[in-house]
Amino acid sequence: MKKLLKWFDSNILTVFSFFLLVFIPLYPKIPLLEAIPGYIVRVRIEDFFVLVAFLVFLIQAIRKKASFKSIIFWPMVAYICIGFLSVVSAIYITKTIPYDQIHIVKALLHWMRRIEYFSIFYIFYNGIKNFKSVKLLLILTSVVTVLVSIYGYGQKYYYWPVYSTMNREFSKGIKLYLTEHARVPSTFGGHYDLAAFLVISLILSLSLGFITKKKSLKALFFSSFILGYWLMILSASRTSFLAYIGGMTILFIIFAFKKGWRWSLPRFSGVFIFSFLIMIFFGDLSDRFAHLLKLADLKNKWQLERLVSPFKPPPQKGDYLALDENLSLILDKTDERPVTEKPSGLPPGVYEDIPDYELDATASATLSGELGATMAAILRPVKRDFSDNAYKYGLSAAIRLDALWPWAIQGFKRNPLLGSGYSTLSKTSVGQFTEAESTDNGYLRALGETGLLGFITFFGIIGLTIMTSIKMLKQKVEPLILAFIVGFIAFTIGLLINAIYIDVFEASKVAFIFWALAGVLLAMVPESEQRLFSQKKGIKNKK
Repeated sequence: MKKLLKWFDSNILTVFSFFLLVFIPLYPKIPLLEAIPGYIVRVRIEDFFVLVAFLVFLIQAIRKKASFKSIIFWPMVAYICIGFLSVVSAIYITKTIPYDQIHIVKALLHWMRRIEYFSIFYIFYNGIKNFKSVKLLLILTSVVTVLVSIYGYGQKYYYWPVYSTMNREFSKGIKLYLTEHARVPSTFGGHYDLAAFLVISLILSLSLGFITKKKSLKALFFSSFILGYWLMILSASRTSFLAYIGGMTILFIIFAFKKGWRWSLPRFSGVFIFSFLIMIFFGDLSDRFAHLLKLADLKNKWQLERLVSPFKPPPQKGDYLALDENLSLILDKTDERPVTEKPSGLPPGVYEDIPDYELDATASATLSGELGATMAAILRPVKRDFSDNAYKYGLSAAIRLDALWPWAIQGFKRNPLLGSGYSTLSKTSVGQFTEAESTDNGYLRALGETGLLGFITFFGIIGLTIMTSIKMLKQKVEPLILAFIVGFIAFTIGLLINAIYIDVFEASKVAFIFWALAGVLLAMVPESEQRLFSQKKGIKNKK
């Protein structure tokens, strides 16, 4: 027993690392409780697990069995301090955060979320101690991708439950099912988050699959890639697809310098052609590219619709709701006729002419039963108006061009050094309480919320991690370690591309996974930078 306790004491962070690596991406976004009444961000069980793991890390650090000492520790501290100063500035200087408890708590909640994301870095940084642990972690990452993919296929083809965070009501943990044009979110609460995770896992699987020589591992990594890629097609995220292509290109460019162009170019060509052909002929992703690539007729001629259609009819009764239903539709279902074809005059990406709703003093509706609550609403339907950008670029781009990005730029202008504070960019007035925060551009969000200082420190952390990874390529390492380093550089650049259109580093599951893998990577920097890894000795613990 004494020997077992000693082993557990030495490896408790390793146990937590493997557990979190599996649990975070696989467990759906089912909430435990509200962080703030009426707010879309809710506390989930993974938050408690991360908190417990971080408290264990702190105890181990006090006992000198773990350490904060990493190459990005002080940049992280700088960003956390600047984030707090941004909140203070927003309350007392720019006054973009009202001096009111609920607004201040909401801003601090977003600040603490950044600390939570950073905390998982140190759990993995101290938990993964040797080559055997790294190898097992990489294998588990691919297994997790396979399982996430299987669940996504169940959602698409068999109406397995969907748990979404796309609006306030759904984020309560309501069980949903996918409709015809709804995009697969799997366990990630939204298709954009899922696709961003796949940018990480697909590029890493490719890197590992082409480098490893063991047939069983090669089969696992390539199976993970193929299953995950089809899931990306079902998620229909254009930005993540481009991020994947960009990261995959970087992957093979680096391999060209390490293994030669004759090794790299044929493999890149094969993967690129495979990816491009699947994207064109299957799923809704090509529809979203069609107006840019002029390939709609070619796709319509050759597409095998059965491959992207459910295998059985949707649920007719029970406690499911359709994913594309929203609270307004549930409040007043005046027209439930099935849609047989897309009405004319709608922007790209809009398949049904659903009205908007506004307050009407002469009418009322009562909602009960389906959501497990009763409320009164006074609404009347009005025709939706779409902007010129919606018709020109599609609804998704129009939301960004017409609203989200200008709001972020306005927030930056209020205080170029510290921004207008967390959770202030989506408000149309200072006193407004928004139920969710999104800018759909990680760079503009950082500038708008935390200004130049926050932007430089946050992306400086990522830049320093990439630079350290590039230096590590000069070392002689195990093939799997080489594949991990190259894959990390490539998928990080992929995420930076993704951040042009998505708040990818604020998406909780994606952020957790990225900082966890960053912790593993920086645990392997040369001994002069804290740790040593080599082909003969593997990874050593810190002295």
